[in-house]
Amino acid sequence: MSSDDTAGAEVLSRLRQQGPDPLPGHPLVARLAQGGQRMRQADRDHPWALDTAVVAGVFLMFCVPDLVHDGGPGDLPTAFTRLPVAGTLALQAGLLLPLLWRRRTPSVAFAVITAIFLLQWSLGAFLRADAALLVALYSLVLHGRLRHLPWACAAMAGALVLVAVRVSTAVSVWDALFFLLSTATAAVALGLAVRIRRAQLAALRERAASLEIERDQRSRLATATERTRVAREMHDIIGHNLSVIITLADAGAYAADVTPERGNEALRLIGDTGRQALGELRRMLGVLREQTGAPELNPQPGVADLDALCARIRAAGPQVVYRSGGRLDALDRGVQLMVYRIVQEALTNALKHAGPGTRAHVMLTVEGSQLRVRVQDTGPPGGTGQSGPSHEEGHGLAGMKERAALYGGTVTAGPAPGGGWTVEAGLDLTPIPDPSGGPT
Repeated sequence: MSSDDTAGAEVLSRLRQQGPDPLPGHPLVARLAQGGQRMRQADRDHPWALDTAVVAGVFLMFCVPDLVHDGGPGDLPTAFTRLPVAGTLALQAGLLLPLLWRRRTPSVAFAVITAIFLLQWSLGAFLRADAALLVALYSLVLHGRLRHLPWACAAMAGALVLVAVRVSTAVSVWDALFFLLSTATAAVALGLAVRIRRAQLAALRERAASLEIERDQRSRLATATERTRVAREMHDIIGHNLSVIITLADAGAYAADVTPERGNEALRLIGDTGRQALGELRRMLGVLREQTGAPELNPQPGVADLDALCARIRAAGPQVVYRSGGRLDALDRGVQLMVYRIVQEALTNALKHAGPGTRAHVMLTVEGSQLRVRVQDTGPPGGTGQSGPSHEEGHGLAGMKERAALYGGTVTAGPAPGGGWTVEAGLDLTPIPDPSGGPT
């Protein structure tokens, strides 16, 4: 390591030991910031007050001495023209009064003050109120259009050359130009610095406002998405189990007088289905509800639970034939939940629209990277009409499509050629390549 690297490491070590800079949190800095905020607020409430205060300050600092002492500075041998009090007051008014609109029309204010300045020095008069020209130049840089700045600087340079030539009998022209141009440059630099700083603060405020709007939009979007998800889960849980319970209750009421043992069996199945529905609702609501401890969670249903689902549907009356093929146990848990809900909704619709006398075929296969789900019912007994939704797309079909779309799949549903209703879902299981290099 070189000596420069060693010295740099020592400096960094000292800075770390010293801790953060205490200046931003200093009470004096805080009071100055509060004072600046109050001044900006007062300026917004009374915009003419600050301009009037600037004019009054320049008058007290530079105009009063000109009225008390006649002529120019005593240490300069240059002969200045002595103006009467009325002439001095007129020139001072011409230099100071345009400052009242220095922020509204800075270019006009600067042009008027420059004209009065040239008139005064062409008469050979010296006035300390010439400092108003620097204030006007600063205001033009800060509040005016930047395309006016080049000609303003050129006019300022010409006026200062006139002053340097006028005082050349006492001071070197180059020394006078150096001092005067340096003062003008300082006014321009200060105006640019303040303007850039204000632009940066405005950009930061605009960025903060846009981020706040974006945050609110994200929050509303997340809330709407969560509401849709909860509504879909509620529909799948309550809609399916209530359809089974209603069908079992109707069948139990019919069988109570004919075969009481079948009525008792229906009541037992109703209780089992109700308890399962209640357990699923508690699990879902337990996740949504704020709790001090960890909620009691159970695994979401998957492909392995399709046999129990088909058994519950069979208990309600329909004949359900379930066939599967391929490596179903290797499917992702989210994909398995999607498959379960699609089959559940399709069988529930078959039970609801086709009745307990229908026959349903459930086929689930995985061939290579393609997953296929097919649920077809035969429709109501003795009829060839469709057994699915007859008009508008219901919440169930929309929920199936939304679930499949989450994994890049599609769902189609419609009447079967020989009667009944068919629901088909397809999903490509090929992993999506990750831009970083690996599969997602």
